[in-house]
Amino acid sequence: MSAITAIDPRTNAQAAAAALHGAVREYLSFKLGAEEYGIDILKVQEIRGYENPTRIANAAHFIKGVVNLRGVIVPIVDMRLRFGLPDVQYNSFTVVIILNIASRTVGMVVDSVSDVLELGGEQIKPAPEFNGAIDAAYITGLGTIKNGDAERMLILMDIEQMMTAPDMGLMDDDAITH
Repeated sequence: MSAITAIDPRTNAQAAAAALHGAVREYLSFKLGAEEYGIDILKVQEIRGYENPTRIANAAHFIKGVVNLRGVIVPIVDMRLRFGLPDVQYNSFTVVIILNIASRTVGMVVDSVSDVLELGGEQIKPAPEFNGAIDAAYITGLGTIKNGDAERMLILMDIEQMMTAPDMGLMDDDAITH
């Protein structure tokens, strides 16, 4: 499965300006187990079908290996393993989201991608303090999406902060520029 979805490229300056003025921002939503998450669409380069990466010796258990993406060696992180989810399966819905983070390309494996959602400031609530599989420092808020009478919650993540964290082992100290 090698389907590629191109994402509309925009600058981080545009995202920062939108956030500052409370404007609508776009998030790519995806599933990990039973939960739905959202990340800033501006960090996403493309979405690809899952293909077995080349394993790297002594890598952390959640780093599946690397793939060659048009001449760029891309580390692949399985977020399901990173969050300690049980029963990790690879099927036709499993995808890799290719991210541009801290001037580096990284792939993350998720159960499925849902859609791109626009959320305004009134739809995003602060994240509560709790102990969970994800460090609360990586959660920027909870998005509420209404569909008729139904309402669903989206856990909004700061994917750049998570992927550049020292425990991920993906970035050199020099490469992290905040």
